[in-house]
Amino acid sequence: MKPINHRRLLSFVALTTAMLAAIPAEAQRRTPEPKQQTPPQGEVAPPPPPPGTVVAAPVDPKSYKIGAEDVLGIQVWKEPDLSSIVSVRPDGKITANLIGEVDVVGLTPDQLKDKLRADFAKLVNNPIVQVLVREVKSRKYYINGQVNRTGAFPLVVPTTVLEALTMAGGLSEYADKKGIIIMRGDKRLKFNYKDVIKGKNMSQNIYLENGDFIIVE
Repeated sequence: MKPINHRRLLSFVALTTAMLAAIPAEAQRRTPEPKQQTPPQGEVAPPPPPPGTVVAAPVDPKSYKIGAEDVLGIQVWKEPDLSSIVSVRPDGKITANLIGEVDVVGLTPDQLKDKLRADFAKLVNNPIVQVLVREVKSRKYYINGQVNRTGAFPLVVPTTVLEALTMAGGLSEYADKKGIIIMRGDKRLKFNYKDVIKGKNMSQNIYLENGDFIIVE
């Protein structure tokens, strides 16, 4: 048997180590970059929200009716001079940049988007418009009395009496839990908190309407 050439052995080990160390870096260099996602042919990618954009209120843009005092965000892609944040005035109008006054009360966000797109098209080619309801202020309900937080609450999504009381932080220890009243115009609707939390008489746990007052004595 030939004696081991230690010098050759050490050279072989050093070469092998260097090759193994180089494999991850080489593999990383050869890894293809992810392809950029593109919209299907004929569709336009929605514009990214500008920095600092506040998350919109959770309303359905196809069914929610814009009302006075609502705060709207109008975004026109790559057209900052046309984009703005506006409040709906008591007369039901907004002032949109460069196009002036626009009647908006009673329109859905999608309907207003189409209307603004037609107006902005007179100024820029093929404008991409987005309308967001940033704050719902036209639809409210009110809670007064023995709850942990009284006042006006925005009626953004369908809300039951029990949900509203929960949003108000619950009833105080002095509350009359059996004699809660919902004032709706000239109607007085009763709500028994103790029954509802036990699953009884659930029909009284109605959905609130704009302008309802909940009185907890």
